[in-house]
Amino acid sequence: MIDDKDLNLEEFADNAASASQDYHDDDRETLGSKNGEVGAVYGVPVQVSAVLGRATMPVSQLLKLGRGAVVELDRRVGEAIDIYVNNRLIARGEIVVVDDRLGITMTEIIKAERT
Repeated sequence: MIDDKDLNLEEFADNAASASQDYHDDDRETLGSKNGEVGAVYGVPVQVSAVLGRATMPVSQLLKLGRGAVVELDRRVGEAIDIYVNNRLIARGEIVVVDDRLGITMTEIIKAERT
């Protein structure tokens, strides 16, 4: 079990940033030795999802949707969006535009309850 006092996110972020600058597939073994055991997880794939909102509708209504249809979501403009990693809520954030592309900035980390 990990206590909050054992988890130093700033130190972890610094190590991750410095390691990711030099990361190559052929460097996996040396990466682990540079950053202790943390380097072993850099190659693990994760699924990140940003949920703008949700809507519920019957299948019959869903089948009637066509090009240009508008689906009303349960969130308002400007409300935080949910950020999931492997289907687990980890943060909330805001949409930003970066070089004509949409991005997300995290504004709140959701503290997980430990069991």
